[in-house]
Amino acid sequence: MPATGQPAPQFALRNQDGQLVRLSDFRGRRVIIFAFPKANTMGCTNQACGFRDALPQIEANDAVVLGISADSESTLAKWKAERSLQYDLLSDPEHNMLDEWGAWGLDMRLIKLPMITRSYWVIDEDGILVEQQIGVRPQASVEKALAAVEGLAQTKGRRSCG
Repeated sequence: MPATGQPAPQFALRNQDGQLVRLSDFRGRRVIIFAFPKANTMGCTNQACGFRDALPQIEANDAVVLGISADSESTLAKWKAERSLQYDLLSDPEHNMLDEWGAWGLDMRLIKLPMITRSYWVIDEDGILVEQQIGVRPQASVEKALAAVEGLAQTKGRRSCG
């Protein structure tokens, strides 16, 4: 699992349209990544629509949103259209990125279930992981990620004025 304050591990995944999306494509911008267990389920829809509804505030802070699950590209494309999601949904069917980032396997104390743990990460414009939470409620992921990018914008504004 990546450590806060360290460079975010790079990845390249296909989006809902089959296009390759790399984390490095967003260098110079802030990035919110959220992991969700399964498209078109209640909690995941609440989370995805929460990010959709907060997108104007997120973009005002020079940030982008990426959602990641193990769902197929076609499932993600259908869900994106049905829910009017304006950001990319990335498919990680082999769980490579999700595992590396600590969101694969739901820890149930005695066993680890083979599923995605709802999570979010915030990366600054230099590619540094500034905040993360593995295991989070849908709405809390939106609120906390938005607060983190707003905090980054305020910090950058103070530095540039000094």
